[in-house]
Parts: sequence; C-alpha cells; structure tokens
Amino acid sequence: MTTPLPLELLSDTATINTGDTNNGTLSVGGCDLLDLAAEHGTPLFVYDEAHLRNRCHEAVDAFGDGVYYAAKAFLCTAMARLAVEEGMGIDVATGGELHIALAAGVDPQRLVMHGNNKSPLELQNAVKAGVGRIVIDSFDELDRLEALCAESGQSASVMLRFTPGVEAHTHAYVTTGGNDSKFGFNVANGDAAQAMRRAQASSLLNVIGVHAHIGSQVFDASSFAKAVQVIAEAAAPFDPEEICIGGGLGVPYVAGESAPTITQWGEVVHQACADGGVTARVTAEPGRAIVAAAAVTLYTVGTIKPIASENGEHIRTYVAVDGGMSDNPRPVLYGSGYEAFLPRCPQADRDLTVTVVGKHCESGDVLVRDAAVPDDIAVGDVLATPVTGAYGHSMGSNYNKVPRPAVVFVKDGDAQLVIRLENFEDLVRFDL
Repeated sequence: MTTPLPLELLSDTATINTGDTNNGTLSVGGCDLLDLAAEHGTPLFVYDEAHLRNRCHEAVDAFGDGVYYAAKAFLCTAMARLAVEEGMGIDVATGGELHIALAAGVDPQRLVMHGNNKSPLELQNAVKAGVGRIVIDSFDELDRLEALCAESGQSASVMLRFTPGVEAHTHAYVTTGGNDSKFGFNVANGDAAQAMRRAQASSLLNVIGVHAHIGSQVFDASSFAKAVQVIAEAAAPFDPEEICIGGGLGVPYVAGESAPTITQWGEVVHQACADGGVTARVTAEPGRAIVAAAAVTLYTVGTIKPIASENGEHIRTYVAVDGGMSDNPRPVLYGSGYEAFLPRCPQADRDLTVTVVGKHCESGDVLVRDAAVPDDIAVGDVLATPVTGAYGHSMGSNYNKVPRPAVVFVKDGDAQLVIRLENFEDLVRFDL
C-alpha cells in the first residue's frame, strides 16, 4: 500500500525542488537538505527559522507579553535570542538554563525560574541576577528562599506552583498536574492555600501569583480549561495579580494525529478564565509547540538488514542510521512515534515498512518502529525524521561516547551553524 509523506508534518518553508531526481529533493528555508548533510555531516538538526519566528509570533498574539518560551524543549543562545526578539520571555528550570539565557543577553526581568529542587546556588544566582519570577515549588524551597533573601538583603518576586489534580490524558512520565506529583503544592489537601498564606505573610517575598502545569503533549484543550477552573477557584481568596497556565500543548508527530493550534489553545484558556471570573493577568509557557515541528533530523543509512524466519518468511527489515537514542531518546523513554522519509525523493511512494534503528548497543535503540520508506532505500541514503525540534537535542547524550550533532538554523537560502558538531576531543575534555 502506498503511504504518502504527510506534508503537514513538515515545517513552514519546506519545498520540493525541481531537478533530475525522482520527484525533486526537499529544501527547508531555501536550503537543500542533501546539501546540508554533505556540508555539516549527519546526524544533523535542521531548524526552519521562519517557522520558529511564526510560532513565537502566534504565541505572543495569543497571550501578549505574558508568554514565556519553555527553554527545556530546546535551548542555545541563538534560540534564546530569537524567542526574545519575537516578544517572548524565557522559562528556565536549572542554573544551566539560566546561565545560557543570561549569556544570550536576555533581560533577567523576562525570565521565569522553575524547578522542583532548586539548589541554594541556583536560587542565589536567580536572586542576584534579578530574575523576574521565581516559581516556588515546595515548603523547603519557601524556607530556603526566605533565608537567602534575609541573608543577602534582597527581595524576590515569586509565584507559587499549584497542583490542580487535573488528568491531562498523556504519558505517565510527562503528567505533572495530578495530586501524586513531585511538582508544586497540592490544591486538594490544602497545601497550596497554606503555602500561599505563608508566602504572602513574608516581608521578603513579593507574591505575584499562581502557576500550574498539567503535563506535556496534551491534545485535549479542555484539560487546560479544567485546570483554569481549579486554579482560579483555589487562587481567588489570595487575589493574585497573575495566573500562569504553563505549557504542554501537544503537536502531531505522525500521520493522523492532530492538535489545537497555539491560537486555539489561547482562546480556550482565555474563555475558561472569563467563565471563571478571572481578572488576573493570564500567562503561558509553550515550548514544544514553538520548536517541535520546526526541525528535521538528518541521518545517513549505514546498513540495511532484512531478517527472515527459519522457514524463509520475512520478519522485519532493519535500517540502521548513524544516530539514535543519543540524539532522540523520546522513542525509548515514551514509545513516541515518528515518520521517516528520504529527502532525495520526498514525494515518492513509501511502500516498504522498515524499523529505523540507531547505532547504540541497545536493542531498544529504535527511532521509528514501523517506518514507511521508498522500496529503493539504499546504504548511503540520507534519511530524515520530521518534528524533532523539541526534546531531541536538549535530551541528547554522549551514550557510547557518540559526539552530539550540530544544529543549523536555515532561512532564505542561508544556513547558520548555531551549535557545532562535537568531536572526539570534546569527549575527553573533562577527564583528569
């Protein structure tokens, strides 16, 4: 059965080139993907800069200047600068993310500092830098931050993270809004109200409002409306200036999936706030929805291995590429699905079902379990997986001492290298 590539999964500027190949090669941002692979090597993350800016723009249109890019999805100095240029703030969750945002020149007042276990040094650096909002996640942290402010003579602007007990209908590993969560203060058992009373009583903390986050890869916008209802009711006695609904909006990764747009998400959230009588400023922190569909990852096929049973029946064909779980751990962690295609012939029939695997010493190192590819796929082909802009590079590793890939931003025919390819010398740089 012919399986066409779902073109809607490709970034905003993806185009089919005319040429003497089957159906023309694929370009993104005016750059031919095969040329990029030849120049920069593979694996390679290719981000469509126009797509990134369009999604940032859409988020600002939906939430105004109260929208913050969730840096954990993908962060480097170039990405931080781009998000701020388009009107977003930055949501950081560790001292490292804070350092990168500051190194990119981001105004500290446009930063929100998250984390369920911020170290004293992380809190100290956030207060010293003048971070616009520190999101308090526990009673221990509340005590820690108060003591630090007392010692330093500085105050801190804070929000409290409430856990609303809302089921987000997503993978258990990325569900964060349930009552049994390592994040935030539980609304149902009274911890949230107790924490808010303590924080508002402090002369060292400027309590701006309440934050909530129900999970990641959420496809049903009504889950956000339910969270707004719970948070608005729980926060009402404390008259917050601001309520942040967090992020977690899902994106389609494979054919047949659909998700609300950022615009639709904003409309649902604002309507829920209106219905709940919320007069506080409403803010949000999208990450995946900004960057996921902006990128494709390019690999080179190294081996093709058909497997037959002892009676000769075909079991599976493995296509091994030069990356894997070190540049995209999501399939291993969550069983996440992806598509695959050949940039040399993106419109060709994809009649062959294969399993795309990486080069790591794990049977679970699978990138695409049942990938539809052209039946003339060959060793040496460049293979691409779309929608890899979120949680690929950011969750990447050096497993098996594989250097992490380069990242390029492409726009109007120009490819800007924003993260260089690691080399073998990088792998021993910290050894003593």
